Parts: sequence; C-alpha cells; structure tokens
Amino acid sequence: MDRLQPFISVSSPSVENGSAVPYVRELRAAEFALADNVWLDYHDTTGDPAVDRIFAVFDDGEVVSVARCRRHKDGLEVDGIFTTDSFRKKGYSRLAVSGLVEACHNDDLYMYAVRHLTSFYQQFGFDPIPESALPPVIRERYTWAGGNLEGAEVQPMRRRVGL
Repeated sequence: MDRLQPFISVSSPSVENGSAVPYVRELRAAEFALADNVWLDYHDTTGDPAVDRIFAVFDDGEVVSVARCRRHKDGLEVDGIFTTDSFRKKGYSRLAVSGLVEACHNDDLYMYAVRHLTSFYQQFGFDPIPESALPPVIRERYTWAGGNLEGAEVQPMRRRVGL
C-alpha cells in the first residue's frame, strides 16, 4: 500500500535572533524510527508507513513532539499525540496537532481524546460525539472499556472534513 499522501512540509526550519525556531513537518517513512523513539514510553506506540502519517515537531534538529493520523478501512484516527517530558509546556503538541489537521483536513478525523484534553482538541475543530458515531474499526479499539468510556477517561471526538 502506498503512503497516504506525498511528503509535505507544514512549516520550515528557520532561524530567529540567532536561534533555531521549532517547526513541524511530516516524517518520511524512513524517519518513522524518530517518532518511535519519542513514543518509547507511550503505550508501545509505533508508526507504520503503510497506514500512518506522522507529524513531528523539531527543536534544534531533535524530534520533541509527534502526532499520528492512522488510516483504517472506515476512517482516519488521530492518536499518538505526545511530547517528551523535557519539552512539555512549550506549545509543541499544539504545533504537531496543527500540522496534522492542516495536512489531513480532506477527511473526517476521529479520536479518543483523554477527557481533560477535549477543550484542547476543540480548538482544532474536534467536537465530542457519542461512541456510536465512531467508525466501527476505530470504535473497536476501546471495546475493553465495555461502554464505560467515562471510566476509561476518554471522549470520542470528530473533526468534520474541510474545517
């Protein structure tokens, strides 16, 4: 299976006042290991170039934050949004999600958001939805919760195409 879309650069490296400015871009398949290294301690998450698009924030040449869009047979799921501990509270997750949303806006996007982050995702056009509104394959990921998503502290969300 081919990559979902061709490689794109969402923003470009630049220098401001003598310092490198953080930027976000989509990773090439050969670079997926960079994201896997960021995800080492995050639910054993890895990228698969056949079905994933991964957006990474670079700070001084280092990947510090990532976000993944995974193609399932019945929809696109956003997950794997993670920033390394030493780079948190600097807006890098915002950059990663922004890059993903900009590049993947031609499809509805679905996610299971951690409940305390729903307002963050709403800033990108995601709205809370009932679990039944998720595409079946994406919904299957949380069957272990037995319908108790509140107990699992997650909220299904959707961002409609074109926003």
